[in-house]
Amino acid sequence: MKKAVLYLFILSLLFNVFQYMNSTKILKTQSKEIENAKAKTKMVRDSSDIIYNQMVDANYFSLEMDDESINYFENYSIPELTEKIKNELLSLNEKPNGNPLIPYDPIDGNKFIINKIKILNHRWIIADVYSGQIRGEILIKYFVNDNKPTDFETMETILHPKNVPVQ
Repeated sequence: MKKAVLYLFILSLLFNVFQYMNSTKILKTQSKEIENAKAKTKMVRDSSDIIYNQMVDANYFSLEMDDESINYFENYSIPELTEKIKNELLSLNEKPNGNPLIPYDPIDGNKFIINKIKILNHRWIIADVYSGQIRGEILIKYFVNDNKPTDFETMETILHPKNVPVQ
């Protein structure tokens, strides 16, 4: 009987040593995984902060971020006003010879139209223009009228030369 108890004691001792070693190994693995997850989380947060700061910098010149312009339009809802201005400007693309704010005649049968618009403040808009393979930018001065269409005036334009493939 004493031998059986001794064998059981040695067996339970070996089992406990095995359990301790296995638990220690699992704990170390989980600790590494937690550290890796913390490092990845920090990296994602840093990337998110960088992207947020880039977005803030990119929107520095925008009606929505310009306090003076917002104060100027205090009687208007900025999102509604922005939508109204964009719709009025894009509706000018419907003209037979293209958008009249773009001082260029159609090229190769393609009229110039405005693609993208960025309202910079309470007076200026910058827009991307396009005609077939030629594109450029236009700086537009605008004035919002109550219960009337917005007045637009072309201030400056630039066309980029057609890209010719290098042979």
